[in-house]
Amino acid sequence: MTWVQALILGALQGATEFLPISSSGHLVLFPWLFGWDIDPEVLFPFAVVLHWGTLLAVIAAFWSDLVRLISAAFHGIRKRDPFGTADAKLAWLLIAATIPAALAGVLFSDLIRGAFAQPQVVALLLIVNGGLLMLGEWFRTRRSSVSALSEFELPDAIVIGLFQVMALLPGISRSGSTIVGGLSRGLARLESARFALLLAVPIMLGAGIVAAGDFRTITSDSAQEFAVGFIAAAVVGFAAIRWLLQFLSHGSLRGFAAYCAVLGLAAVATAVFRA
Repeated sequence: MTWVQALILGALQGATEFLPISSSGHLVLFPWLFGWDIDPEVLFPFAVVLHWGTLLAVIAAFWSDLVRLISAAFHGIRKRDPFGTADAKLAWLLIAATIPAALAGVLFSDLIRGAFAQPQVVALLLIVNGGLLMLGEWFRTRRSSVSALSEFELPDAIVIGLFQVMALLPGISRSGSTIVGGLSRGLARLESARFALLLAVPIMLGAGIVAAGDFRTITSDSAQEFAVGFIAAAVVGFAAIRWLLQFLSHGSLRGFAAYCAVLGLAAVATAVFRA
């Protein structure tokens, strides 16, 4: 892998981790479509490093929110009233929403890793992701069950957590699936996106810790490429978060759905052509 490839993949990860178009799908399809011969033993730890870059981006973007939520949670524990404030309650609901994907990731890790080696399957899942986003727009037209995060309850968080399980498969967007989960519970797009982005912190932190053992495969020869990818993912990821929140204050998910469908169909057509 060259530093130019690392820069491009890092920028792709930064943008697509938070935009609802699947970062894992792009990391699988992009090198495959352009014929980049990257050793899987290098690509997987590189992907882990990119996820740490996007984790840094979301922590930076929501630093004040995270400090407030963590402080409220600990204050609630000391007061023996963990749900005593809206911030404390939201902190625990974010943890609850993380549990389904964390369990599924442990139970089905081999199946999930196997999907990363099948670009054709990833292409089909990207099309499914487009359909999922359109489903989210349909949910938005239904009568709301909640109107704000302050009204969220445990069942709402669990539903979003179950939607997040789908994103363990490459081609299904984590941010997209969780935004759709929020829309299914009656949240507005912007509130759904805020919950989805905050939810990225515990799930990405946990996944990064679990995969940290893969760092041992990083050599001095590849350290420069890994550093370039990490910085690109962090910088572009931070910009993508700011842009997405601004866009969803008035825009819809339909454009993202169309993009996923077009890219997925193009990849399927490429697979057929190469067969």
